[in-house]
Amino acid sequence: MAAGEGAGSQVKSAVRTVELLEFFAGRPGMHSLAAVQESVGYPKSSLYMLLRTLVELGWIETDATGTRYGIGVRALLVGTSYIDGDEVVAAARPTLDRLSDDTSETIHLARLDGTSVVYLATRQSQHYLRPFTRVGRRLPAHSTSLGKALLATYTDEQVRKLLPATLEPLTDHTHTDREKLIGELAQIREQGYAVDREENTLGLRCFGIAIPYRTPARDAVSCSVPVARLTPGHEQMIKDTLFDARDRLLMATRRL
Repeated sequence: MAAGEGAGSQVKSAVRTVELLEFFAGRPGMHSLAAVQESVGYPKSSLYMLLRTLVELGWIETDATGTRYGIGVRALLVGTSYIDGDEVVAAARPTLDRLSDDTSETIHLARLDGTSVVYLATRQSQHYLRPFTRVGRRLPAHSTSLGKALLATYTDEQVRKLLPATLEPLTDHTHTDREKLIGELAQIREQGYAVDREENTLGLRCFGIAIPYRTPARDAVSCSVPVARLTPGHEQMIKDTLFDARDRLLMATRRL
């Protein structure tokens, strides 16, 4: 085999490994070899060998029968190290704590990754009725206040290149037309914050604001409130507190 062929083979193997890990990361639980093969489309023999190698290395786990596969503990260690080493997350902690105390609601810090937002930090509400979101969760940007706040820092043409013309609905309130979403982004730019009106989860309203320490913005912070507990006065307080948090986060991240 020529040197170029060997290098190409190694790159292909690396790509398949990453794609396989992303498959398991996006689908919790255990999956049969046939189910994995149907989704990723790799030849079954090479897929089996790749899975066995990843099992031996701890990236993939199997059940008691050895025939079903799921994400392994080493993936958690890598994800945790990303959060622990991220300078924005570290700089934002005091502000997130204060925002949580001031609003008594669930607070999120998230980052735009392609067409999705990924949660980097969360402060849970102390109320009995509250949303639960884990660090590392990935959601479509177009259906969240975090994502819309970040998309609003892009030009309309950049948004058109990033998002498909038809968007996936998560609830009956989700934008499914890219151009209608772009129309809302203009309003978000003017008012400085975004609102998720039960577009991601029924019964939940979220307010998000981008942290403009770079342009376009990469990170945003949000406050999530069950609709049943949201009053006009509480909503205004949340907006005011988010603007204050944005200014604090901008100062904290200015040197990063």
